[in-house]
Amino acid sequence: MERFTIVESAHVVPERIVTNDELATFMDTSDEWIHSRTGIHQRHIVSNENTSDLATAVADKLLAQADLSADQLDFIVVGTMSPDHLTPSVAQQVQGRIGATNAFAFDLSAACSGFVYTLSMASKLLATNYQRGLVIGAEVLSKLVDWEDRSTAVLFGDGASGVLLQQASTETGLLAESLKTYGNQSEFLTAGRQQNTNHFAGNIVTADPYFHMNGREVYNFATRQVPVVLSQALEKAQLTADDIDVYVLHQANARIIASIAKRFGQSIEKFPINVTDYGNTSAASIGILLDELRTNGVVHQNQKIALAGFGGGLTAGALIIQL
Repeated sequence: MERFTIVESAHVVPERIVTNDELATFMDTSDEWIHSRTGIHQRHIVSNENTSDLATAVADKLLAQADLSADQLDFIVVGTMSPDHLTPSVAQQVQGRIGATNAFAFDLSAACSGFVYTLSMASKLLATNYQRGLVIGAEVLSKLVDWEDRSTAVLFGDGASGVLLQQASTETGLLAESLKTYGNQSEFLTAGRQQNTNHFAGNIVTADPYFHMNGREVYNFATRQVPVVLSQALEKAQLTADDIDVYVLHQANARIIASIAKRFGQSIEKFPINVTDYGNTSAASIGILLDELRTNGVVHQNQKIALAGFGGGLTAGALIIQL
C-alpha cells in the first residue's frame, strides 16, 4: 500500500456555458442528437482564460481550504494535453504564480487518463521522502476543437480540478493500480500536431491544432479496455467489484460508463455521471467529479473507490484507493 490521504479537493470551470442548443445555431446538430449519443447537454468554455489560469485557480482553492501556504508544498504535478506552451509547463507556471518556492513542478501528458496517471505518480513521490503535494488536471480543450467538425466539437469542454495529498501513517492510500498504454492505436485520437520546419531535411509538415478522432474505435477501445484495467487493479488489491463503494470514471460518454457498469454487474448508481453538465474535460474530468462527490458526501472516509481514465494515447488506467 502507498499511504496518503486526500486532504482537500477542488475544481474550477469557466463561467460561460455553451448548450447544445447554442451549438445547433451554427452547426447541423441538435440537443436530442448530442444527448442521445453522449449524455451531454452543455459544456463550459473559456472566454479568455488559458490552462494555467484554471490550474492556478484550483491550486489557490486547495491551499485556502487546507489553510496552508504555498511554501509548504513539495511538488506540483499537472496532467494536461492542452498546455499554454511547450515550455514552460503548466505546473511550472502554477508554481511561480502561487509562490511555491520549495516545490518542484512538472506536467504529465496522458490525455484523458491524465488524472489517474498523475495521481499514481504523486503516490510514488509520497512513498519516498516527500510530504505534501498538489495533483491537478487542467484543460482548455476549446482551443483544440474545430468548431465546424460536428463529430468532435460537441464532445469537449474546459475546466480544471485537483487534490491536495499528504503522507499518511493510517491505512489510507493506493491499494493497487493498472496503467496501460496502447501506442499502436495512437492514430485513433490525435490533437495539436506541431509544424515540422526542418528545411535541411526537406520535410515540411503543416501544423494542425485540431482534434481528429475515430469515434467508433475510441468507443470500442474504452468499453473493452477499461474493464481490463479495472479487473487487473481489483485482482491486485484482492477485491471484487462488489467491494468498491463508488466508481469514479473519466466522463467522456454516458453510454460508455453505463456499458462498463453493466459489464461488472454493478448498479449504475455506483457509477456517478456528470458529463451532462461539463462534456469531456479530459484530464480534469475525474477530479471534477471526485470533488462534487466529496462535497455532496457521496464519497467519504472509510470507503474504497475506483478511479479509471481512458482516451488519447491510447491510454487506460485504474486506481483502487482506500479513503
